[in-house]
Amino acid sequence: MQIQIVDYKNKDAGKLFVQSLRDTGFGVLINHPIQQELVESIYKNWHQYFSSEEKHDLSFDPKTQDGYFSSEISETAKGHAKKDIKEYFHVYPWGRIPKQLKDEILTYYNNASELAAELLDWVEKYSPDNISEKYSEKLSNMINNTPNTLLRILHYPPLKGDEEPGAVRAAAHEDINLLTILPAANEPGLQVQQQDGSWIDVPCDFGNLIINIGDMLQEASGGYFPSTSHRVINPSGKASEKSRISLPLFLHPRDEVVLSERHTQKSYLLERLQELGVK
Repeated sequence: MQIQIVDYKNKDAGKLFVQSLRDTGFGVLINHPIQQELVESIYKNWHQYFSSEEKHDLSFDPKTQDGYFSSEISETAKGHAKKDIKEYFHVYPWGRIPKQLKDEILTYYNNASELAAELLDWVEKYSPDNISEKYSEKLSNMINNTPNTLLRILHYPPLKGDEEPGAVRAAAHEDINLLTILPAANEPGLQVQQQDGSWIDVPCDFGNLIINIGDMLQEASGGYFPSTSHRVINPSGKASEKSRISLPLFLHPRDEVVLSERHTQKSYLLERLQELGVK
């Protein structure tokens, strides 16, 4: 299994990208439209925010799922007993956002969402006919005017040595949504599980854009596109003394969008949030 690094400007980019998604659940783009300077500024500014006490002023709302999630209440991956070693902030355009960070983070949210719609068009274009006919509507239309697409700013703090035995930055899990759009983090650690159960590093050179399939696309495609397990491992040596900032955009359809005979986006999301212990 090999995750393809695809040049966004290549005339065959869509075909190569979708084939990588099909084979591995992941694809990596270079020369994409997301400005690296914007990403770097966000990493810097949000690292400062997570280092301040101000973050507690916007603690998460269990009803709306926006705001700051401390390490004490952050996720426990499905099938795991120990909480991940992380804290994070949920950004929705309609939600609460620190005033001084709002314009910049919403610029990124809108730019990444625009690119995401194009990537979903690629997925649909290169889906076999018997798969694309399963989609209840055009894939990119599923996220049109959706209030549900989530931008999560993740902070994995430096390891102090007193972490709970067996706890990791992000235990093996699959994402819930259609696609996840992720600029390479400021530190390595992301891995994907191969079919034989072994783990390989995801190409995470700074500037890469990493995209992976979520459970909702797997559901909508009848399993054709695999939602692959991935994790963030704990660093060792000097690297353990560094923070890691990550910026995944989780593409969620509108509530009423039909994914399959079993689920709409709303019913599927509620089921998964309950499994994660945050709803």
